[in-house]
Amino acid sequence: MDSRNSDDEQEAEFIPTPVKIIIAGGFGVGKTTMVGAVSEIPPLTTEEVLTEASDGIDDLLGVERKATTTVALDFGRITISPKYVLYLFGTPGQERFWFMWDELARGAIGTVVLVDTRRLDTSFAAIDFFERRKIPFIVAVNCFDNAERYNEEEIRGALAVPSHVPIVMCDARERDSAKLTLIRLVKHAMSALPVG
Repeated sequence: MDSRNSDDEQEAEFIPTPVKIIIAGGFGVGKTTMVGAVSEIPPLTTEEVLTEASDGIDDLLGVERKATTTVALDFGRITISPKYVLYLFGTPGQERFWFMWDELARGAIGTVVLVDTRRLDTSFAAIDFFERRKIPFIVAVNCFDNAERYNEEEIRGALAVPSHVPIVMCDARERDSAKLTLIRLVKHAMSALPVG
């Protein structure tokens, strides 16, 4: 028996399967916060301080206290088991960075589209992007402290989200809430897989 084959097989057993998930949404909805809340490693962020140069470009309406912005991506990791590792990629929310979304979405099993009910209009581009590419997604309403509460049907109607797309409420700051959101996405993505 060739011991090299045995060693290769053993080593292959210890290499976990990567599972790629995207956290998307408009500017200031909490994508960086969500990645940071659940990542088991210090998350990689590409946050930069907002400056006067973004005046008139970045719409701060509803997020006036926001001081930083993602300029490329956020990255985090969660080990599910020895066999599976989730890799989380947070997209930048501003329109000028949307060109990166295609590359970030390549190979993803699904997406959490994070929304802010104070600014639902910032969610349409992300929903449209993933619908057009037929990438499974769920809508996660980030329940900000000062945001009015709406039920699932109201949010579904306002965003024109099809009935097969799950809508969940979450708090992107809370690890358990963010984890439950990711679990819901994985279940939805698995249910979208072709049978057979």
